[in-house]
Amino acid sequence: MLDHFALRHLPPLLLGTVITFGGAMSLTSGPEAALAKFGFRDDISHNKAAWPVIKIQGSRMTSIGLAVWGLYLGGHLEAIDILLATFGWMAVIDGIVCSEHGRPGSVLFRMSSTSLVALWGLLGMTTGRFI
Repeated sequence: MLDHFALRHLPPLLLGTVITFGGAMSLTSGPEAALAKFGFRDDISHNKAAWPVIKIQGSRMTSIGLAVWGLYLGGHLEAIDILLATFGWMAVIDGIVCSEHGRPGSVLFRMSSTSLVALWGLLGMTTGRFI
């Protein structure tokens, strides 16, 4: 299962782990904490109308994290890179939404961190295509 491990696999595996457990935050720490941690302003994180949405979003993120691990254990490194490359769209949407509803600094953090993940996938770093 792990016979194909290389150091370049650590970033996607760490990301898959963080996404898996981070996606469950709305269930373990509460939706208010999850919204605040994401970077939303207090008026949104305290608003109970937003709570079901973050729970649904969290379950989807957990599914993506589990998919990263499932793909890795199945030896589908190219599929991991493709999945990570799609995070570029998340970076765009995170930036737009956080610029309108986020705390100061949330736009830069969300866009830059998610863009780095997307760049990793676009460059095929998990497969080692360009290194």
